[in-house]
Amino acid sequence: MDESTRHHYLIFETAGGFCGIAWSDVGITRFQLPTKTAEATERLLLRRLPDAEPSTPTPDVLETVAAVKRYFQGEEIDFSGVELDLAGQDDFFRNIYAAARRVGWGRTTTYGALAKELGAGPEAARDVGQAMAKNPVALIIPCHRVLAAGGKIGGFSAPGGSSSKTRMLELEGVQLGPPPPAQQSLGF
Repeated sequence: MDESTRHHYLIFETAGGFCGIAWSDVGITRFQLPTKTAEATERLLLRRLPDAEPSTPTPDVLETVAAVKRYFQGEEIDFSGVELDLAGQDDFFRNIYAAARRVGWGRTTTYGALAKELGAGPEAARDVGQAMAKNPVALIIPCHRVLAAGGKIGGFSAPGGSSSKTRMLELEGVQLGPPPPAQQSLGF
């Protein structure tokens, strides 16, 4: 295996659980959202990158790890500058991922709106959903901010499914349910 395609990884703990990050000489190749144990996270990460080796992170990877830890503590973080290695992704998915990276903290969009932004018709919303489901670097490409039509939560292929997506959005101050009543009962 050529050095530029060799994958390295690190499992680390955050306030949300254990995350995993993998990288090549080009950039981050995989990100595993939190699970309850380091072993579970490592197993999920290695399922996608079986030849990856545990390694000491580069300064750029350490910076991303620190940002992820701050994110799960509730700090507003912008991951749009993190260098990614999306080798193996087709151009359409790369374009979808680039559009998703522009959806900032505390904001959401829909599969259909992303498709429209890319100049595709509403039928491409399903393709956007496929790209989000196959996102190799969830959180860094913020697929949790992409919702189904009508602002519904939609699916989420990460551990914990849509409840994890909801928790991440709530961490960013996004409320998905109906707003609280403006006035409480007067109690008489």
